[in-house]
Amino acid sequence: MVRLLGPQDRLLTRLEREYPEVTVAVRGNQVTFDGDPEQVDQASRLVRELADLVQGGVDLGQSEVGEGARLIREDSPRTLADVAGDAILTTGRKSIRAKTEGQRAYVDAIGQHTIVFGIGPAGTGKTYLAMAKAVQALQRREVQRIILTRPAVEAGERLGFLPGTLTDKIDPYLRPLYDALNEMMDPELVPKLLATGVVEVAPLAYMRGRTLNDAFVILDEAQNTTPEQMKMFLTRLGFGSRMIVTGDITQVDLPEGTSGLQVASRVLGGIDDIHFAQLTSADVVRHTLVGRIVDAYTAHEARVMAQEGGTREQRREHLQRRGRR
Repeated sequence: MVRLLGPQDRLLTRLEREYPEVTVAVRGNQVTFDGDPEQVDQASRLVRELADLVQGGVDLGQSEVGEGARLIREDSPRTLADVAGDAILTTGRKSIRAKTEGQRAYVDAIGQHTIVFGIGPAGTGKTYLAMAKAVQALQRREVQRIILTRPAVEAGERLGFLPGTLTDKIDPYLRPLYDALNEMMDPELVPKLLATGVVEVAPLAYMRGRTLNDAFVILDEAQNTTPEQMKMFLTRLGFGSRMIVTGDITQVDLPEGTSGLQVASRVLGGIDDIHFAQLTSADVVRHTLVGRIVDAYTAHEARVMAQEGGTREQRREHLQRRGRR
């Protein structure tokens, strides 16, 4: 029951928020529901699915409660067990697996296509799941090495010249990739793999002129690439390799110009063996507020674009009227 309800009953609180017209009572190993019949039926179905996951060894979080409620509300033929599927990676006591339908489709696409673009807002697990699939492929000897790269672009700030060696200078930009590596692999093993080149973490500028064979290559923060950089990266693909490109087109930090990720989504959409996985706020697995923040900004940007479009149209009509006079 502790694993089902969560520490300090956090998952129970989320359940009550999903079904506000249901009163939930917990006594020992029994959970009872009272309230609106339709919501009672949905809440009881959800608790049964969550209990099945717990018995299967899955550690629950608020994202599972929210995703399960959404699947039941939309009368989806898939269950939470279908979404979670088999664990991608197991590290110690933690299993890494998909938590939403969108994530499951993304993970499946990585296994089926040579190049996959994971596009979506922050917190949807784009990079994290790609990293897990890369480590899995290395452990299964499907590839000989993992190459992780991202453009060294500052997020709206000018940090100036950083002290230290070249490695010290680029380390802050690559730190998120190192953090994910240390979480998914033995921290004592990671430095050895980095030293031998089995795992390589490098800025995107280092990719030019290379052919990447038998490698699992991940380009993170791809929204900050230029179209030229994106073309350069994709043409590094060698035999026996796979590429995952992740990014959020709503968080472009380029000082000017068009994002290479936006151009690639328009240019490469019809090519076989290249897949575009679109993740949304429904796939956010961070704090529940992150999904609401993403939706709020999306709505705001839509209003601004509509307003700017109306302003341009009004200005055009005004100029046309002046011309007729």
